[in-house]
Amino acid sequence: MGNRLADATSPYLLQHADNPVDWWQWSAEAFAEAKRRDVPVLISVGYAACHWCHVMAHESFEDEAVGRLMNENFVSIKVDREERPDVDAVYMTATQAMTGQGGWPMTVFATPDGEPFFCGTYFPKANFVRLLESVTTAWRDQREGVLRQGAAVVEAVGGAQAVGGPTTPLTAEILDGAADQLAKEQDESYGGFGGAPKFPPHMNLLFLLRHHQRTKSPNSLETVRHTAEAMARGGIYDQLAGGFARYSVDATWTVPHFEKMLYDNALLLRVYTHLWRLTGDVLAARVAAETAAFLLDGLGTPEGGLASALDADTDGVEGATYAWTPAQLREQLGDEDGAWAADLFAVTAKGSFEHGTSVLRLARDIDDADPAIVERWERVRARLRAARDERPQPSRDDKVVAAWNGLAVTALAEHAMVTGDEVTAAAATKIAEVLAERHIVDGRLRRVSRDGVVGEPAGVLEDYGAVAEGFCAVHQLTGDGRWLDLAGELLDTALARFAADNGGFYDTADDAEQLVTRPADPTDNATPSGLSAMAAALTAYSALRGEPRYREAAESALATVAPIAARHARFTGYAAAVGEALLSGPYEIAVVTGEPVADELARAAYKHAPPGAVVVVGAPDQPGVPLLAGRPLLAGRPTAYVCRGFVCDRPVTTSGELVAQLQ
Repeated sequence: MGNRLADATSPYLLQHADNPVDWWQWSAEAFAEAKRRDVPVLISVGYAACHWCHVMAHESFEDEAVGRLMNENFVSIKVDREERPDVDAVYMTATQAMTGQGGWPMTVFATPDGEPFFCGTYFPKANFVRLLESVTTAWRDQREGVLRQGAAVVEAVGGAQAVGGPTTPLTAEILDGAADQLAKEQDESYGGFGGAPKFPPHMNLLFLLRHHQRTKSPNSLETVRHTAEAMARGGIYDQLAGGFARYSVDATWTVPHFEKMLYDNALLLRVYTHLWRLTGDVLAARVAAETAAFLLDGLGTPEGGLASALDADTDGVEGATYAWTPAQLREQLGDEDGAWAADLFAVTAKGSFEHGTSVLRLARDIDDADPAIVERWERVRARLRAARDERPQPSRDDKVVAAWNGLAVTALAEHAMVTGDEVTAAAATKIAEVLAERHIVDGRLRRVSRDGVVGEPAGVLEDYGAVAEGFCAVHQLTGDGRWLDLAGELLDTALARFAADNGGFYDTADDAEQLVTRPADPTDNATPSGLSAMAAALTAYSALRGEPRYREAAESALATVAPIAARHARFTGYAAAVGEALLSGPYEIAVVTGEPVADELARAAYKHAPPGAVVVVGAPDQPGVPLLAGRPLLAGRPTAYVCRGFVCDRPVTTSGELVAQLQ
């Protein structure tokens, strides 16, 4: 039998289209059907690259008997959390309130009005069947108690999602305190924060790099270097094809959970780009280049956007594509190179992963080794990669998510500006075009597209912020005024539709579908919060356009997060990075020149730009570029104009003078 998922945009929903469960997509019709039948709603939330989602699907949702129980007693709704982060946020808060923890798959039982009354995550089949039976009985025999519980949960969730807490400016003192807190919390041995499982702390690293630029703090820079090197040498980094996995299951970055997400790799590309920019570290330069290549080769779609993720599993087995034994290395490389590779990549007889296999790590320093050794390493990598390409590959979630593509546009544009790489420059512009042409519908952003067709779900706050920030980056990269105008339109819409009374933001628009509460989470978790993404875009746009009111909106938004930054720095990394940009200025750097590509002034501007600075390069009075207006060449020579907070230094014509102004 089929169900109602066959015409979904989401690859995750399509995975469930042949289940014996009569699934509905999230819709008013599904809740109306539950009202008509007088049955509870079962909401199951997951995503395509989620290992335990697949396990629960296989054990329970593919089982005829379980499907019968669900169909007789519930209206069952399947949700892709990446497509509907608003729905996910509301019910995740409820799940955490009821159980003290959250995760996916998320399993929520709710009234026909959507009020949750029992929540959990993964249930093994026997437990799930017992749960279905007991909820059915409770709904029939103890309805009043169930409804009371639902009302209490909704009230608790409303409190947890409330906007209107204390606000205070995000000051230098708070940011210095946050950096100190991160230095104390870091894992001195292996880098990163916290124990297992350990996630790449990209936003905290971005903040610490900017903090180091402002304060010259050696601790902040050392924390970044230590963590960046440990991750790049660990199994969490793909030593053959580039790109980072979602997290490591241990504290040493050795064995990853093998899914690779677009947002992690976009944010990590920025970290390694800026680490290289500030230190000249050769490992950072290589990892940035390889991560950019992974984004384009591993996640590129035919339309020019980027897919969401590569799955953790290959044919239901985690890591099957990626793990090796010493014998497999010898088989591919011969005895001599095989033994050399086993030593270099820490592949042992005992193994670091399952069944005597190992995840490749970089056990030796290679980046500044003797050229002959580097050449051997590159040859060995190429042969192993070719062999690995012959193995079964993980499946790919190829929906294009607006916010995450926006993060990638910013990362690729920054990489292109810092390195002069034409491939990443072209990719940043192409992805921006996909977002502008496919995802903006009647002036409003849509969250997802797939195969070039835009989906129904409305953009949430993080989509507006991350896409607008990406458009600001492409404006700087290309000198094309269209991108600045588009960024401004998105920001004006977001200020009109998402703003809260206290200067903060809701995550959904005022005219979006009404959920049981209106979500508003200001913390940075796997990705920048909608609020942080907006603050970043408002800050860049204000500097590029020369309009202070956008900067004021950014400062008001950050003031709602400052109390959290003071106590829980690990969950405000992106907000703190934007705070550093505002403290710094941000600087506005205009390089007026006849031939932008080869210009040493432009190179010096990119290399020495202070935190969050905006840089535009082009001809005097180039149309659509406010920072080039009224700025002539001095004595016919390329000229740099540096302003900060709308106050300008004298124009200069040598890179030495420019660097002196920027420092």
